[in-house]
Amino acid sequence: MSVQIPIHRAWPGPATGPLDDAALTALYDRGDRPRLRVNFVTSIDGAVALDGYSAGLSGEPDKRVFGLLRMLCDALVVAAGTLRHEGYRAVRLDEARRDWRRAHGLAAYPTLVVVSGSLRLDPAQAAFADAPVRPVVLTTADAPAPAGLTEVADLVRCGTDRVDLAAGLAELRRRGLDHLLCEGGPRLFGALTAADLVDEVCLTVAPLLAGPGSGRITAGAASLPRDLPLRHVLATDDGVLMLRHARD
Repeated sequence: MSVQIPIHRAWPGPATGPLDDAALTALYDRGDRPRLRVNFVTSIDGAVALDGYSAGLSGEPDKRVFGLLRMLCDALVVAAGTLRHEGYRAVRLDEARRDWRRAHGLAAYPTLVVVSGSLRLDPAQAAFADAPVRPVVLTTADAPAPAGLTEVADLVRCGTDRVDLAAGLAELRRRGLDHLLCEGGPRLFGALTAADLVDEVCLTVAPLLAGPGSGRITAGAASLPRDLPLRHVLATDDGVLMLRHARD
């Protein structure tokens, strides 16, 4: 069994000793209103990936918080390109986290939600074929579904030339999926920001310089700047920072 790297609260003060999972869960509270939370990891010079993948930036503390955020959400939202590129598997949780969810009135597993304007998806990918809960795909009105996709996922058609994210999120909430966690990619994050749908950003900053070449955590057309106040800063002894920004 690997030893956990201690995570401390650095701000607001006073600083704390190592936080256990119960304390971390309280810091990332679901709240009592529908919300969209975005989670990313970046280098200190803003890179979203190393050698093309986000895993190179993510260490044990980030993975620990990553798992807790998945435990807390009703649905995990991801763009189709990220699903393919990062090789997403079925969204599963260990027994302790399933028990926590049941004890708090949640389904044992969060629902996977994939945003795809073209429906260029593989129904045999484990994210669909091995899913413990039937995934949902937000897509456009006329995108042709590949053979077998409707057997493993529900299609929600919203928008014509592009996915209408506001309408898609409204449908998810109609289904009782109020607390949404988005894991990217950058273009989906940019589109959600432009539509003013982002309520919270959880950002892990890895203490390294990636150098030029990688993109930012957000991409797409320019949009208006939006205030998102800082709520807490967590830190590890090896220099990782975990920031939580959220609307009032």
